[in-house]
Amino acid sequence: MSTNTTDLFQNAIELYLTWLELDKGLCKHTVKSYHSDISQFLKFILSKKIKSWDSVENSHFDAWLNELGSKQLSKQSQSRKFTSIRSFCKFLIEEKIIHKDFSELSYRPKLDKKLPVSLEIGEMNQLINAAKTDTTYGLRDYCIIELMYSAGLRVSELCFLKIEHINIEAGILRVFGKGSKERIVPLGVNASKALDAYLVRSRPSFVNTNTDTAVFLSRLGKGLSRKTIWHLIKRYSEKALIKKVIKPHTLRHSFATHLLEGGADLRSIQDLLGHADISTTQIYTSMQKARLQEEHAIHHPRK
Repeated sequence: MSTNTTDLFQNAIELYLTWLELDKGLCKHTVKSYHSDISQFLKFILSKKIKSWDSVENSHFDAWLNELGSKQLSKQSQSRKFTSIRSFCKFLIEEKIIHKDFSELSYRPKLDKKLPVSLEIGEMNQLINAAKTDTTYGLRDYCIIELMYSAGLRVSELCFLKIEHINIEAGILRVFGKGSKERIVPLGVNASKALDAYLVRSRPSFVNTNTDTAVFLSRLGKGLSRKTIWHLIKRYSEKALIKKVIKPHTLRHSFATHLLEGGADLRSIQDLLGHADISTTQIYTSMQKARLQEEHAIHHPRK
């Protein structure tokens, strides 16, 4: 395969990645994932001596998907890669780089239905209390956990949260979710108090000359990373003696589950979570049904 031919493939990819970042407003981490998936597909295409994107056939795409399956890649990863290439394919059509959609006859790998983990209300209180101390770091960490649970934030949304996005008096946050989509989220009383205490008594200790308006800061005065928050949640879950495997997203799942159990309607939960599609929110209804079945199986005398 000549260098010029390879450049033609790469030019289309670069054009697409620029469109994702600038036009669609996707974060760099998401764009990087798309790039990785498309690069893997390109490697496969080049091995078949294909000379242009317009020469790619549906059979090539199916063969690649089958190869992914043979490598024992998880169904979730296979599904994500399928979505990446299908989205890229539609872009190539729009840009008239290709004249037929080589992905339209292919089927998404069927996902194993796995319900997300959420905490019981008692477990959630244990986690919150494990972090709740009156130290500089304690005020910060308690505020992070309280806010993620009370507002149902994604970890990326928490990392991106700025001082100017907060209105404690009105009890609201401006949150920027996937694709920079903005939503307004109400703050509970406890979250408002935790945030006020952190901003007044803790955050100033982290601030230095290079600090921007990120709400949650590291000891170096920079915004906290997702990895740091993941480790923080893990540490406090161990301290709280919670046996479940907890990730930052577990707090968001718990937020939605507890709202549903408390009588909130699905549409309201959808708005609070910032889900574009109600079908994404319906997973929590499935969780509730599964939980009822489990309770029945354990406690009913005629199981």
